[in-house]
Amino acid sequence: MKLLKTITLMLVLVPALIPLQAKTKKPCKLPAMFNQAQYVWVEAVAGQEFDPSLIPEDRQAIADVYKALYDWHRYVITTRRDQADLIFVVRKGRLAEGRVGVLVSTGPQRGPQPAGAPGPSHGVGVGGEVGPPDDFLEVYSSNANDGSHGTLLWERTLADGLDHPELTLFKQLKDGVEHDYPIQAASKTPKP
Repeated sequence: MKLLKTITLMLVLVPALIPLQAKTKKPCKLPAMFNQAQYVWVEAVAGQEFDPSLIPEDRQAIADVYKALYDWHRYVITTRRDQADLIFVVRKGRLAEGRVGVLVSTGPQRGPQPAGAPGPSHGVGVGGEVGPPDDFLEVYSSNANDGSHGTLLWERTLADGLDHPELTLFKQLKDGVEHDYPIQAASKTPKP
């Protein structure tokens, strides 16, 4: 009988204690770098905005994130990656992509050419990429020495998460930064 009372008491108390334990957990806060940063840079996984080999969808995602950052007024967009505090990296989702290129170059040829001198050249290039079908956005700290990617601070993937005008992935990051590090409005002192 005593064992039955103990089991009954445990069955009543354990469920009551679980919500207390869950409420004591502190919500995960974004790294302080989001509060300290001033300058940002945006690029795609496959390269920078004006890289000729960058696919148009990634180029558009870079432009859309630049515009969203500009409209946010929290960070300044820098023209040089090595000056950035935060590096935003985007990639539009795609299962597979292929590229084919042809190189044709003919230079002026006058008279006999020395051995090993460049002459007319032709070539065919083929490339491809396979990746996740969802869009993704990553934010890195910038390595102070050379502007390369430092620590990964935030990352999310979402189907169509970088589609304009919603930019759902960017909005998730912005909402998190504003929640964790609200900008303090300048105090208004009454005039005498």
